[in-house]
Amino acid sequence: MERVVQGLVSTGHEVRQAVPGQIGPQLQQAPPDAIVALGARQQGIEVVREVRAAPAGRALPLLVLSKDPGPSEVVDVLQHGADDCLPESADPFELAARIEAKRHRVPVPVESLLLDPRTGLYSRSHFLDELSKELGRPASGRKGGIVAVVAVAEMAALETRLGPRVRREVAERLAGVAEKIGSAWDRFGWDESGHLLILMPGVDEESARRGLQQFASAAAGTRFVVADENVRLTPAIGWQPLTAAPEDPELAVEQALDATAEALSHRDLRPVMYVPSMRGPRHRRHSGIRGVRALLNALSPLVVLLVGVGLPFLVYTQTYRLGFDLGSAMYWVVVAGLIVSALLIIVECLFSLDAPPRPSKPGQPYPPASAVIAAYLPNEAATIVDTVESFLALDYPNHLEVVLAYNTPHPLPVEDTLREMARRDPRLVLMEVQGSTSKAQNVNAAVTRVRGEFVGIFDADHHPAPDSFRRAWHWLSNGYEVVQGHCVIRNGDSSWVARMVAVEFEAIYAVSHPGRTRLYDFGVFGGSNGFWRTDALARTRMHGSMLTEDIDSTMRALKEGTRFTVDRTLVSRELAPTNLTSLWNQRSRWAQGWLQVSLKHLWQALRSPVFTRRQKLGLLVLLGWRELQPWLTLQMLPVLGYAVWKEGGPADLDWAVPICLLAMVFTLSAGVIQAAFAWRLAIPELKRRRRWFWTYMLLTTVFYTHFKNILARHAALKEALGERQWRVTPRAAAAKAGERA
Repeated sequence: MERVVQGLVSTGHEVRQAVPGQIGPQLQQAPPDAIVALGARQQGIEVVREVRAAPAGRALPLLVLSKDPGPSEVVDVLQHGADDCLPESADPFELAARIEAKRHRVPVPVESLLLDPRTGLYSRSHFLDELSKELGRPASGRKGGIVAVVAVAEMAALETRLGPRVRREVAERLAGVAEKIGSAWDRFGWDESGHLLILMPGVDEESARRGLQQFASAAAGTRFVVADENVRLTPAIGWQPLTAAPEDPELAVEQALDATAEALSHRDLRPVMYVPSMRGPRHRRHSGIRGVRALLNALSPLVVLLVGVGLPFLVYTQTYRLGFDLGSAMYWVVVAGLIVSALLIIVECLFSLDAPPRPSKPGQPYPPASAVIAAYLPNEAATIVDTVESFLALDYPNHLEVVLAYNTPHPLPVEDTLREMARRDPRLVLMEVQGSTSKAQNVNAAVTRVRGEFVGIFDADHHPAPDSFRRAWHWLSNGYEVVQGHCVIRNGDSSWVARMVAVEFEAIYAVSHPGRTRLYDFGVFGGSNGFWRTDALARTRMHGSMLTEDIDSTMRALKEGTRFTVDRTLVSRELAPTNLTSLWNQRSRWAQGWLQVSLKHLWQALRSPVFTRRQKLGLLVLLGWRELQPWLTLQMLPVLGYAVWKEGGPADLDWAVPICLLAMVFTLSAGVIQAAFAWRLAIPELKRRRRWFWTYMLLTTVFYTHFKNILARHAALKEALGERQWRVTPRAAAAKAGERA
C-alpha cells in the first residue's frame, strides 16, 4: 500500500485512504476522482460491491490491484463492476496513466446513460422516465399517444443458437426500421429481454395502429444481419393508449407486454391493444347470452325465413296499403338480379378460354425453394406420411426443403415415423408449433424458418404434380409475386358428394379463377397449392381470426400492390369431403369467411387508389354481389306471395309472363354452360368421366346451387351472432382407385 501511495503521490495525485466498511460514508462526504482497491480476488470484489452500492460510487473510475491476477480473477473482478485490474507490481506511471484515462472518459453503467451508446436507444429506466412525463400531463393536455412493446417470436431460438448478444442487436435492428417509419417525436428504448419499447406521444389511436402495422410489415419483410447471421424476424406488438394507461409507467409497460404475449401467439403482425381481460382470469360470456345465441343458431332456418321472406312480405303488403307498389318493383329487381348472376357466370366462362399462357422460360435461374405443409395431425395422421413422401419426390433443379408445420394436442405414433423420415432425408424439416390452434399460426411460424426464395403453401392432403415448383417459378421470376394453382380432387370415386365436388373444383380452378383473373386483372390465393415469393408472404402473413385466412391475405396483399395470377396447369391433388355433413361444415366456414372478408375489405378496396376501375368492378362482384345474390334470389318467395295476395289468390295470377320464363331459362342455362366449360377445360383424367359432369349439371340445377345459397344465408346469421367456431374437415386416406381418378 505504501508503494502504491508513494507512486501516485510522485505522479502528482492527492491520495486518501479508507478501509473496507468505511468507504460508503467517505464517498458521501467527499467523492474522489477515482478509487484504487488493494487485495486478493475476494477482497477486491467486496470493495467493488461496496463502492458500486453507494450512489456516489456508481460512476467512479475503479481499478483493482491484486498480487498476481490470473485471467479468471481479472474476468471475475471486471464482471462485478471494476473498470480495470492490474498486478500490484504495475509501474506507477502506467497506473497513473490508466487512472487519468478513466477520469477523462468516465465509465458510466449503460443503464445510467440517457441513451445506449451503441444502439442509440433509451435504457428501460430512462424510457420509463420519459413515459412518466407523458403520463404526468393533465388529462386536458394529454393529446392521445400510445406506449408499445415489441417482442420477436424467434428470440428464444436466436439466443440459444447465437447467445445473449442478440437481444441488444435485435432491438437495435427493429429500432432502425421504426425510426424510418415513425415521426421525429417518437421515442425508442429497449430492455434486457430484447424488447423494443416505443413511445408515440400526441397521436390518435387509429394513426398509431396504422403506424405500428406499417412497422410490423416492414420489419417482417426485411432480412436482418444479427450476430453475423442472416435472419428473418416476426415482430409481435402490444400497445396501450396513454389515455387509458395507469399513472405508474412500470404498470403501463407491463400491460403493453401482456398484449404483446397475445400477439406472439398469432404471429400475424397485427398490433394488439391491451384489454383488462389479458391480465388475470378470463371472464366467460354471460350464460344467458350464450343460451340465446345457441337457440337462435339452432333455429337458424326459421330465423332466415323470417328475415328473408316474412319481413319483406310484410313490407310489400304494408307499403301497397300506403299507395306504393314496392312488391311489383321488387319483382323486376329479382328478375334483373337473376339475369346478371347468370351473365357474370357466362362471361367468366368465355374469358377462361384465353387465359394468359405461362412464360416458357424462367426470368432468373431456379433458386432454392420451400414447401410448407400446414397440418393438424390428429386429423391428418392417416394421410400425412403419403403427403410428405409425395413432396420429397418432387422434381426441382435446386434445393427444395419441405417444412411440415403442425400442431397436435398430444403426441402421436405418426410423429416417430416422421422423425425417422427427417433423419433419412435432411430436406424434411419438422416444426411443431406449440400453442397453435389454426393453420394461419402454423404458416406464420414456418415463414420465418424457410430458406427458399419462394414458398408453396399446401394443406396436409395435397399431392402436387412433380414439376409444379418448376412451373411456378416461371411466373414468379417474370414479375408476379403470387401464383395460384389448380386443385384437383383425387378421391372422386369415394361417394357422390366427392364426385360433385370434383366437378365443382374444375368449375372453380379451371374456369372461374382463370376467367376472373383475365376479366378483372387480379387473381386470388385459394389457401393451398399457392406459391408466394417469400418476402411477400413474410410481409402479409395469415390472420387466424379470419375463417378464410387465404382470401383475407389476398385482399391485404392486393392493397399493397402485390401481383397475383392463376395457372390451371399447376396441378395438385387433394381429398374432398365424402358426405353432406362434412361438406356442410366446410362450406359453412367458407361462406362465413367470405362474408368476413367482404365486411372488412370491400369498402376500403372501393376507396383505395391502388385498384383500377376494372379491378374495383371485379371486387364489387367478388365481395359484394356474391353476398347479396343469395338474399336476392330468396326474394322470389315473398314477391310471389305478394303477387298472390294482391291478385286475391293463385288462380288469378298470370304464371306465363314471357320475360319471367326467359329469365328463368337463362338463369338455369348458366349452370349448364359452366359445367360444359368445366368439362372442356378439365384435366384429362377427369375429362374422361363425362357422367360426373352430366350428374353435376342436374345436381346444380335442382339442389347444389340452392344448398350453397342456404349456406350463405346461414353464415350471415352466424356472423351476426358472433359464432366463429372452426370445424375441422375430416381426412381419410384415399382409396387407390380414388388416387387415380
